[in-house]
Amino acid sequence: MRALVLDSYKNGRFRDADISARTPKEGELQIRVHTSGVNPIDYLIRTGQAPFAMPELPAVLGTDAAGVVTEVGPGVKGFAVGDEVYGLAGGVRGLPGSLAEFMTVDAALMAKKPTNLSMREAAALPLVALTAWEGLVDRSHVQPGQKVLVQGGAGGVGHVVVQLAKAFGADVYATAQPQKRDLVRELGATPIDYTTTAVAQYVGKYTDGKGFDIIYDTVGGNTLEASLGAVRHYGRVASCAAYEAHNLAISSFRCADISGVFVLYPMLSGERRAHHGEILREVAKLAEAGKVRPILDSRTFTLDTATDAYDAVKAGGNIKVVIDVVSGR
Repeated sequence: MRALVLDSYKNGRFRDADISARTPKEGELQIRVHTSGVNPIDYLIRTGQAPFAMPELPAVLGTDAAGVVTEVGPGVKGFAVGDEVYGLAGGVRGLPGSLAEFMTVDAALMAKKPTNLSMREAAALPLVALTAWEGLVDRSHVQPGQKVLVQGGAGGVGHVVVQLAKAFGADVYATAQPQKRDLVRELGATPIDYTTTAVAQYVGKYTDGKGFDIIYDTVGGNTLEASLGAVRHYGRVASCAAYEAHNLAISSFRCADISGVFVLYPMLSGERRAHHGEILREVAKLAEAGKVRPILDSRTFTLDTATDAYDAVKAGGNIKVVIDVVSGR
């Protein structure tokens, strides 16, 4: 099969190679990859900036994938040859990725793709949808009528958090740059221009100063720090960007629950992988009901231009960048 192989983290260059596809073992599927989603973590892995996830080289990268099942390994139930599937299933330590014509994956990490989405759209969803769900549903237990603030509502994870919160009946607010306010509003949230509105101002305006029931932070740093004081008493803050030291005193005085989300952990550890498949099945239902959809970068990338796709993500691509492994899907 054709695959892009990374030989060095120092130069980050992909090598076009012809390698053998692996026959699925117990509990595995082989899929014909149609599309590979690209996320910021993919760029960090490729350039050697994610030591917690980087595979031993040479390796095939690519975390998100959508494709068609070509072989079903022993003991696998719920999948058949010809099924269209999607998942966050490779490209990290020990798991070959989706920048290849075929990919052998743990079936527990996969789900049948939403029937109303293209392969390109399906490949854009797994990592961001799983990250959004874990913080909003699993950790924060979002409920109808709650006030939810999404920090970074027009980003990859953020734009899915907005849609999930809306689908669960929450009253959703999202910070965004001025030029992205219309997108945030279209997705179902009240946009907040963080460049002109102080935290205290929007907490006062939208919560009468009480604070938001749930805050999902996708930005980290000072934004997360500010969020700790913008949550209501006994509220919840979830962050997928909590990579710095923070003073939890202000949230502790509010009796708030603080949760970190590290979506790669099941792939790296082997723990709770089946839960990822369960989440993706629920996300597929929401997508088919018209409640969740990914926003894709309009540019087209292929295996021949994969480096350009990774660089587009680094440069701040328009939410979700996808590589077509099979053209036109």
